[in-house]
Amino acid sequence: MNSLRSRMVWSYGVLIMLVVVMLGSMFVTLVWNYYYGGAEGALLQRAQTEAALHNRSIATRPLQSKAEYMLQNMTEGSIHLQLLDYSGLIVVESNGLSGAVGTLGTPDVIQAMNGETGSWRGYDETTNERIAAVTVPVVDNGRVVAMFRYSSSLERIDALVRNMLWLTVLVGAVVVLLFFMMSVLLANRIARPIRNLTLVAEQMGEGDWSRRASLYERDEIGRLAETLNKMAAELTRREKLKNDFISSISHELRTPLTSIKGWSETLASGDLTDVDELQLGLAVIDRETERLSGLVEDLLDFSKLYAKSIVLHPETLDLLKPIKETIRQFEVRGQREGVKLIGILSDMPLMVEADANRLKQVFINVLDNALKFTPSGGEITIAAAAASPDWARISIADTGRGIQPEDLPHITDKFYKGSSQRAGSGLGLAICKEIVELHGGTLRVDSVVGEGTVVTLTVPLVQQPLPGKQESTA
Repeated sequence: MNSLRSRMVWSYGVLIMLVVVMLGSMFVTLVWNYYYGGAEGALLQRAQTEAALHNRSIATRPLQSKAEYMLQNMTEGSIHLQLLDYSGLIVVESNGLSGAVGTLGTPDVIQAMNGETGSWRGYDETTNERIAAVTVPVVDNGRVVAMFRYSSSLERIDALVRNMLWLTVLVGAVVVLLFFMMSVLLANRIARPIRNLTLVAEQMGEGDWSRRASLYERDEIGRLAETLNKMAAELTRREKLKNDFISSISHELRTPLTSIKGWSETLASGDLTDVDELQLGLAVIDRETERLSGLVEDLLDFSKLYAKSIVLHPETLDLLKPIKETIRQFEVRGQREGVKLIGILSDMPLMVEADANRLKQVFINVLDNALKFTPSGGEITIAAAAASPDWARISIADTGRGIQPEDLPHITDKFYKGSSQRAGSGLGLAICKEIVELHGGTLRVDSVVGEGTVVTLTVPLVQQPLPGKQESTA
């Protein structure tokens, strides 16, 4: 009973049994009232009709004369008729029996003794068969002087009703059985895909992301299976990204370490009087150390951002200041690589509440990417201005090779490097996006293959008091 299938089968089964029992009971009640009520109604109708026709004629006659009148005028039809005296003694019957046949004390007779028309169903004491009886009193001067009792056998009706009851029970049992079978089929139809989903989910939980749920009909369970498959595909993709990242970062870390170790061993075992070799080795060690430091910083920043433990140190500052510092920092590199840096900056200050170092980290990362993918002779345009009274917009547009359309939606995902084979951790833009969003802003990347890429950042501005509205310090 713990499974969904069992609960569904039993729930539907109990419901159908209750419905069948209720409808069967109503049908049996209708049949019972129709046949037995009809038999009693026929007797009552004849009794009342003959009472209306004959009671005046026989009310004042002696009992024996009443008997003769009954045998001559009231014995037509198949209904058994009896003449009783006021005490219930049978005087004569329609079959010709007469004399002291016996005294009746059935409820219908007792009611007739009290001056009422009585009816009753039960077993006849003489024939031991079930009958329906109606007794009509004959009243003279306010007292009962005789009674006419009409009775009819119920054996045929009993047999008919019994057969209908058995048929009702049989039909009810068949209906319950059919609905049980249908509920089992319905429960299996629902439970089977759920069991399949459970099995696939368990296998996915054990690390087998290649498993996929079978798609049944396009109902809620089918959509759930499709969602599970999409989740598995996304997790597979992320698992691949993670593995690629581990492989890439391992290579990225190993390369500078190998250079540092090689040159340190060379310098340790070489001639320190060779100034050129010493300077070359120290320059390589310094460059590779800087590179290694950048990778480690990326990993630390990502770890903090992922754990939501990074702490900003906001201050009110002019956003143009870190942007100008970043441009000056990259101008020499741009000249060396043949890439022109163009700054189009607002004449008005862009006051923001932000962590200057973190924003500068974002600008450095975005400009570094732009320089990596812009060939010699290209341009990088850095524009900063107020997009509205509440927002500052910074765009960094290059004329590089652009980003493939299939890579663009994932360019800010963690570990994603796309089709690029350039060195890096794949965390740069993901970290930039997190930092900008921590400042309440947005980061969007637009790109056209062969034309270039535009990275647009928006940061909320600090509302400055209007001139002349400053508070008095007096």
